[in-house]
Parts: sequence; structure tokens; C-alpha cells
Amino acid sequence: MPTLRTLLRLDAATCVLMGLLLLVGGDVLTTLTGLPAGLLFYAGIMLLPVAAFMAAVSLFRQVAPLAAWVVILGNGGWIAASLLVLAGAWGAPNVFGISFVLVQAAVVAVLMIFEHKALRASAPNGATA
Repeated sequence: MPTLRTLLRLDAATCVLMGLLLLVGGDVLTTLTGLPAGLLFYAGIMLLPVAAFMAAVSLFRQVAPLAAWVVILGNGGWIAASLLVLAGAWGAPNVFGISFVLVQAAVVAVLMIFEHKALRASAPNGATA
């Protein structure tokens, strides 16, 4: 099982990559997915400070449980927002768009689950974090 610090760094890296993809390739993604350009742009912008927060948290010798919970709950919020996108809250994605949203939400869900497990494993004396 990777450490919480490693998972946070991986999460930060995926946020940077997705953020850059959404910012640089937003026009192409809009055409391919049917997702609104504004949604992709602002999601990309939002991911960069989130990545910075995750990376900063991972630099501490001991990851603060509260900071880890902020990341875990933020990932849950991202998944919920992704489902709202699929429900048509911001346009109507096509089949590729639906797949794009589902795949990225699944990656975030896996990271969230592993981060939660790693947080629990890092709690002193097996206490629940």
C-alpha cells in the first residue's frame, strides 16, 4: 500500500495533468465531448491550486489528518460534480463526453479510497483518523 504522502503526490500530479489538459486542449475536448468550453476551462483553472495544496501537504514530515480529510472530501466533491455534469447540469455531453467524465471520476474515486485507507493506516495506535 502506498503511503499517504505518495498518494497525495500522485493526486497532485493527476490534478496538474488534467488541469493542463482542460486548459490547453479545452477547445478540442469541447468538440470531442460535447462539454461546454467554460466548464472545462474553469475546472482546469480550479485544479491547479488544488494540486498545489496537495503537493504542499505531502511535503510535511507527518501529513496533518485535517489536511488529508480536506483532500479526501474535496475528491468526493469532484466526483459529485462529475455526476452532476452527467445529469445535464452543465450541458449535454455526448458518448465520448460521458466516458471522459466517468473515467476521470473513477480515477479520483480510486485515489480517494486509497488516501482514506492510507490515512487510517497512518493514525497512531490504530486510532481512526
